Amino acid sequence: MRFLHTGDWHIGKKLHGYDLLTDQKEIIDQILAIALEQEVDAIVIAGDLYDRSVPSVEACELLNQTFIQMNLEKKFPILAISGNHDSAVRLSTGMPWYEQTNFHLYTKLQQAFTPIEIGDTQFFLLPYFEPIEARLYFSEESLTLQEAIQKIVAKMRDLFDASKNHVLVTHFFVAGSSRSDSETTVEVGGLDSIPYELVQDFDYVALGHLHSKNALHTEKARYSGSPLKFSLSEENDPKGVWIIDSQSMAPEFHQLQPKRDVKTLQASFATLIDPAFYQEMERSCFWHFQLTDRSIIPNMMNQLRSIYPNILGVERVNGRTETNQIKKVKQRKATPYQMLTSFFEEITGDSLTQKQRFWLDEGLQEVLDTEKREKDAT
Repeated sequence: MRFLHTGDWHIGKKLHGYDLLTDQKEIIDQILAIALEQEVDAIVIAGDLYDRSVPSVEACELLNQTFIQMNLEKKFPILAISGNHDSAVRLSTGMPWYEQTNFHLYTKLQQAFTPIEIGDTQFFLLPYFEPIEARLYFSEESLTLQEAIQKIVAKMRDLFDASKNHVLVTHFFVAGSSRSDSETTVEVGGLDSIPYELVQDFDYVALGHLHSKNALHTEKARYSGSPLKFSLSEENDPKGVWIIDSQSMAPEFHQLQPKRDVKTLQASFATLIDPAFYQEMERSCFWHFQLTDRSIIPNMMNQLRSIYPNILGVERVNGRTETNQIKKVKQRKATPYQMLTSFFEEITGDSLTQKQRFWLDEGLQEVLDTEKREKDAT
């Protein structure tokens, strides 16, 4: 059998305030076209279908319409899981009816132990979960994420059909992977990472969570990456989907073409506003400009926006910074763990001891668990 691996759609996401719904609709249409062209037997979506736990009405409408097209009209089985951006409770609404049309949407840990068989392949769908959920499931109070994954995979192995291939679909950070600027960092120290060795018994691991297909280089595990570029750091990162044939289990990349690309350009202000120059440009792209000018330019942003409607930022390469939204966003990307350890080092001139780091890990994890419960309750 053949299946398509995608994920991290983040429907409803905005890029520096710019709405992406039309871009997301077009890119999902391209994903469906690839599924049809490649005659796949299933579509795998590895989490983060929405960008927020409480998505907008427009985002819900787009995802619903997508599932109608893929599952009801084109008859593709869908194997999907919730990610850390999704509300597992909200996303699971209607789930008992979904499976009647081969639409499998798993949002709870216990569902991971019900494999789905298509052709010669068993799929194990493991949604994103917080350690508290694993502690309750296994009745162990001090279970870490890594220890939970070890127990989960061991239980899955007991369900392996030796005559079939085994695919794990999950949404976590695998140790050794590289991040991009568009991902929400939820890690507490190193506790949120999963060693690759824990999942290497599977013939293929369809990962979601990181937004680059090149985030992890292993033989059997791949991140699909997001179908659109969500940050300037992904400017040179090709976006697409993986097609996997069960005969070889070797992933084949199929590239997607965005409606509006993310690009950087270094030029003088005079060049950028010259009709002879900009009429040859893709002005609808999301542009980050690096100006070579040194002098002050009155009304600079208004003049540029009248020509290039989607500007992410403008910076001076020769010193002066006028407007640079990218740097402002990067300053907000430090994790709570990094900020607290840096603050401690600046104040005391010393590093945290191993015991102090453990206390910090435990305290931050408790905050994350509390925030998650409060979100789900609302």
